[in-house]
Amino acid sequence: MTRLGDLERAVMDVLWDVVPGTSDGVTVREVADALDGRELAYTTVMTVLDRLAGKGMVQREREGRAWRYRPAATREAHIAKLMLDALDLGGSRDAALVRFAHSVTGTEADVLRAALSAEAGQTGSSASGGDAGPAGPGTAVGGTGASRPSTPEAGVELTDRVDGPTGRRPADEAAER
Repeated sequence: MTRLGDLERAVMDVLWDVVPGTSDGVTVREVADALDGRELAYTTVMTVLDRLAGKGMVQREREGRAWRYRPAATREAHIAKLMLDALDLGGSRDAALVRFAHSVTGTEADVLRAALSAEAGQTGSSASGGDAGPAGPGTAVGGTGASRPSTPEAGVELTDRVDGPTGRRPADEAAER
């Protein structure tokens, strides 16, 4: 499970908030400037970004003598991965899921129902070859999955595909049980 410290989380928040998906990324200086009020040294921000790259949280690309950084996955995909990792901590996954389902608000339950309904519809089409399957071996989180319906009243769009801990979609794993 990729746990982030306070400073790593602040840097990721900058990347998630500042770097659009189509952007070439930002430099260490731009991240440091965006962390206004923290009074951090340039080298501190550079070290944090280097560690995040080592954890697979950010992607970087050389531009001259500098690096440009961008998030490896969306904030939502990261949170979903953390939730899946928490389910793997032990005990009964089913019991944890039921407990979670009982703790969500009505609007959140509507979002989950819509996502599960869409997934059930895609699972039916995958048997006929309509779905390409997981992003690839070892891929736990990706943003290239098919677009899911959105729930305007919740302000949430479900666009990121999250594969289960085995690299397969959770619906595929449930079908095998």
